[in-house]
Amino acid sequence: MTASAPWQLATISSPALTLDILPGMGASILNLRAASGRPVMRSVALEHVQTSSQCACFTLLPYSNRIRDARFELAGETVELRPNTKDGLVQHGDVRNRPWTVTRAGDSHLICEFDSRDVIDLNWPWAFTGRVEYRLHGPHLDISVTLTNADLRPMPAAEMPAGMGLHPYFARIQDGQDPLLTFDAALTYDTDERNLPTSGARPVQPAEDFRTPTAVGTQTLDRVYTAWDGIARLDWQPHTGQPHTGPHRALILTADNVFSHLVVFTAPDGSLALEPVSHATDAFNLAAQGIGGTDMKTLQPGQSLAGALRVTVEGQW
Repeated sequence: MTASAPWQLATISSPALTLDILPGMGASILNLRAASGRPVMRSVALEHVQTSSQCACFTLLPYSNRIRDARFELAGETVELRPNTKDGLVQHGDVRNRPWTVTRAGDSHLICEFDSRDVIDLNWPWAFTGRVEYRLHGPHLDISVTLTNADLRPMPAAEMPAGMGLHPYFARIQDGQDPLLTFDAALTYDTDERNLPTSGARPVQPAEDFRTPTAVGTQTLDRVYTAWDGIARLDWQPHTGQPHTGPHRALILTADNVFSHLVVFTAPDGSLALEPVSHATDAFNLAAQGIGGTDMKTLQPGQSLAGALRVTVEGQW
């Protein structure tokens, strides 16, 4: 493992992949590269990182995506949070820009942990711990995430709404070629001007359907899918009517069942975010309205929510 300033940079590697992590910035991934040096996730320069938003991947705990007006109802009580977006929402949890502690470091294996009880300005009323584990082997990067309710108040006040996710950005253009995107998800959500769901999930329409390989092209995407089978694939190969001189290569995401939703986002920098998350956007408010299928979960003290994501490179990287 190596270190570098201004952020402490942890690097692990295998014969196929090299992974750079910033424990002090949410244990976020700075870069994932193939042995050739080709970026797998979007390429990030360390000196440009000010928040996890500039990283290649960050962890979402103790919930994912947006919460309407930074508040929700739970057991008849209103939970008020501090908005952290310009349009009055709270977004992406409260661990991604905070320091994590490296508790295990090896040549191809790294574990980082977070304890909210060490934070004085936490934007969440429950105590919790987080753990993220990175492991490289063969052509695979495995990322496992664990969220544990560490609240010691008497029940039911200590029962914590819970969610998690990962927010990786993938490099799209390879040898001048944009990839074909494929994933099997039958449902999606209609959203308002703040990208908040207006109702429960509905069947995808043809223009939203990626169950057959589809070029992202010039589409602008920021959409949440569910009824997802946990697999997403990017293939760089000749498209009809387009020249292609490079070798075939592919990237496959495989997510545990706990990641029941997939967010697809075309980032302004040209990368593509494919975000496995455990619940719908604004799931806590949707569930309070009696809308099903949001996959909101609650944890009693000592209970954990956990899941893993595998990133696999295939072909000539």
